[in-house]
Amino acid sequence: MCGRYSLAADKTMLSMSFPGLDIPDDMPLRYNIAPTQHVPVIANLPEPRLEFFHWGLIPSWAKDAEIGNRMINARAETLLEKPSFRNAFRRRRCLIPAEGFYEWQRSPDGKIKTPMHIRLKSGRPFAFAGLWEQWLHPGGSEIWSCTIITTEPNDLMASIHNRMPVILRPEDYAQWLSSGERQSEALQALLVPYESDEMTAYAVTKVVNHPGNDTPACLEPAGDA
Repeated sequence: MCGRYSLAADKTMLSMSFPGLDIPDDMPLRYNIAPTQHVPVIANLPEPRLEFFHWGLIPSWAKDAEIGNRMINARAETLLEKPSFRNAFRRRRCLIPAEGFYEWQRSPDGKIKTPMHIRLKSGRPFAFAGLWEQWLHPGGSEIWSCTIITTEPNDLMASIHNRMPVILRPEDYAQWLSSGERQSEALQALLVPYESDEMTAYAVTKVVNHPGNDTPACLEPAGDA
């Protein structure tokens, strides 16, 4: 799964990774993004733009918003089988900008979980493949929400966890953000593990364990604690 990530990249770095995107000058650096928070996304709207959606997908047919707490991730292999994700996969896709993500590596005896930060070796921001929905509250308000798609781990991630988020290549952004309904086969081909040799991982301090901690200390190597 992917239950925590970071976007510690300034406007200049984001502009290099997402050319043409209008990025707010006051967009804060985020070191420990957690589920149920509002996260930056680029949705396949008529004019793709940076928006802030609730992390935890709330299907349009849901009776209440609480279901979103269980929908922070969507498995790539079963998107067309799950009513919660089927229509969004065909029509409502998004990019979720990140600069790294966290996973907790278990010790051989399973007693210790070490937080790991995983990122591209280049250090540049990238985008997770995501889905989005618009949910209308009976009272008339609305919530825009999203989920991160996960897939099987690459060689690097296999030693850390049995899943990893789908990281899209920049050349695939336009296809993923294409509007209207698309053939699932072409989209499914994009939902594969990212190349291990372009990624790196290191242990970080347990500061990141608490979702309320959103400081640079979350990214510090464990040996520096």
